[in-house]
Amino acid sequence: MEVLKVSGQSNPKAVAGALAAIVRDQGSVQVNAVGAAAVNQAVKAITIARGFVAPNGIDLVTVPAFSEIEIDGEERTAIRFIVMPR
Repeated sequence: MEVLKVSGQSNPKAVAGALAAIVRDQGSVQVNAVGAAAVNQAVKAITIARGFVAPNGIDLVTVPAFSEIEIDGEERTAIRFIVMPR
């Protein structure tokens, strides 16, 4: 499963386009976000992506979870969103 990393400065529309393309090609994608701003951008991107794929009859759902990831040698808690068609 492909992993998209979202930061607080990510453009939600650009992330949504990448997310929609991956869902169309591979069926599901994992989106990781660390911090409140990044989670905000990720949720916006997932919402926008739903609109991108809806005309093709695809209804996206997401499963949020906590995830421990390593950034610059430090353990950080991320929010992981698994995005897949219903």
